[in-house]
Amino acid sequence: MKKVIHYINQFFGQIGGEDKADFEPEIKDGVVGPGLLLNSLLAPDAEVTHTIICGDNFMGSSKEEAIERILGFLEDKDFDLFVAGPAFMAGRYGVACGEICKAVKDKFGVEVVTSMYVENPAVQMFHKDIYIFPGGNSAAAMRKDVPKMATFVKKIIQGEGLKPAKEEGYFPRGIRHEAFKDSGAVGADRAVEMLLKKLREEEYETEMPMPVIERVPIAPAVKDLSRATIALVNTGGIVPLGNPDRIQSASATKWGKYDITSLDSLKAGEWETIHAGFDPSAANADPNVIVPLDALKSLEKEGRIGAVHEYVYSTVGTGTTQAEASRMGAEIAQQLLDANISAVILTST
Repeated sequence: MKKVIHYINQFFGQIGGEDKADFEPEIKDGVVGPGLLLNSLLAPDAEVTHTIICGDNFMGSSKEEAIERILGFLEDKDFDLFVAGPAFMAGRYGVACGEICKAVKDKFGVEVVTSMYVENPAVQMFHKDIYIFPGGNSAAAMRKDVPKMATFVKKIIQGEGLKPAKEEGYFPRGIRHEAFKDSGAVGADRAVEMLLKKLREEEYETEMPMPVIERVPIAPAVKDLSRATIALVNTGGIVPLGNPDRIQSASATKWGKYDITSLDSLKAGEWETIHAGFDPSAANADPNVIVPLDALKSLEKEGRIGAVHEYVYSTVGTGTTQAEASRMGAEIAQQLLDANISAVILTST
């Protein structure tokens, strides 16, 4: 019987919710939480022998340490496959699953499988490296998501030939293998047939799909900066000390708006970054390195710009989905339009 090791976060590991998101990695014998369903579906071909639990915040803020400790757990374990999640739409959890799956695959050479919602940022980050199955956007989809992973794991265990991503159901990894069409038609004939269908405005499916990227036109230059009101927006997570709006440190779904009317700069100890994607030391020592309020206020006093807008807008970019980023951007943009802002300085990290 083949052996599988399962990775889950603190919530599904029955440790706790957000209050336990800093939970340090541990390994347990047997199954925990969703591993019960996974184990039952894998029988009699395989069993989940161990479960690894790690808090999402610990993985996000101490990634190297978390991965090193988890790989250490596995050094003396005999296992054939590694399964993580499912992670649904939970961005931090999805990224954690992606990070540990890739690390396990690279070190031990075993196949790794996970599942998450299509807009989970980890899909774009890791779909080329590991098998990721599309899942639901909440834990309510558990009973549909786990069987997809289990079925695929059993195919690997039984040594069945794996079909293309579209047929197996996982997100395409961009790996192309030489294969022969059942019809026997050569590539040139298939290409001509697709072209004819396109000209006839008939439906057809390309054999090499290309990503569609939304293009945003560049805004025209501000004609007279001396009369312009400039706003500061940042994705570097600069917020008042204590993070009053509880903006997530990764995979953000919130943004904050903070009054800076009476300030000439952002002072250390009063402002901080809650961004989990970089070393916060420099930003916490001087928040102006990310939100240059001090420099902008100097330009205002010199008359080189008309005014600094009375609010700064903040969120976190790391791991944030395109959909969430677009939504938050539109909401902030509407506020800026309502305030008749002339231009925006958008800073990141």
